[in-house]
Amino acid sequence: PRLSPDQRSIVYMSYLGDRPSIYVYDIGTGRQRLLVADTNLNFAPRVSPDSRWVLFSMAVAGNTDIYRVPLSGGTPQRLTDAPGIDTGGSYSPDGGRIVFESDRSGKQQLYVMNADGTQQQRISFGGGSYATPVWSPRGDLIAYTHVQGNFRIGVMSPVGAGERNLTDDWQDEGPSWSPNGRVLMFFRSTQGGSGVADLWSVDL
Repeated sequence: PRLSPDQRSIVYMSYLGDRPSIYVYDIGTGRQRLLVADTNLNFAPRVSPDSRWVLFSMAVAGNTDIYRVPLSGGTPQRLTDAPGIDTGGSYSPDGGRIVFESDRSGKQQLYVMNADGTQQQRISFGGGSYATPVWSPRGDLIAYTHVQGNFRIGVMSPVGAGERNLTDDWQDEGPSWSPNGRVLMFFRSTQGGSGVADLWSVDL
């Protein structure tokens, strides 16, 4: 689930009717409505900073791309059109750009594009793979999961400079920013078959 910046709605994926689709929950009325009426799997919604758009991923014929649709409803607009999997989109604070992950180069890497899908550029070039990118509320950094042996929480600038890892454990994943852009929350899983995961935080 993701809360819209205007705090009026929650967007989420539901398996209602055994069909994974994105829904919107209206906090004021307590009602939910189907946002993406498509038979294809659609997931990972995020709301734009102005609460007008919902960014999401949709798998069509084995190819996953990033789309956007008005929060009020309407026809989804396809933003990426590359072979492979494009997912994990996150808006910049001004809503002008989007960071996402794609395996179009053979491994999961981070890319940045304009909010309308133009000027797609790769920004991560280190070893291993990169996933779950999230733009800082201050706009200065992008946090992500860096998979190279261990799973680490890392940050880099929106142009790919200054890459550094903030954690180094067996499995640290899924960063989420504090509102002041100083602290990252993530989950850490224990090694072995128990699958125990806890919430952790780390300062920049």
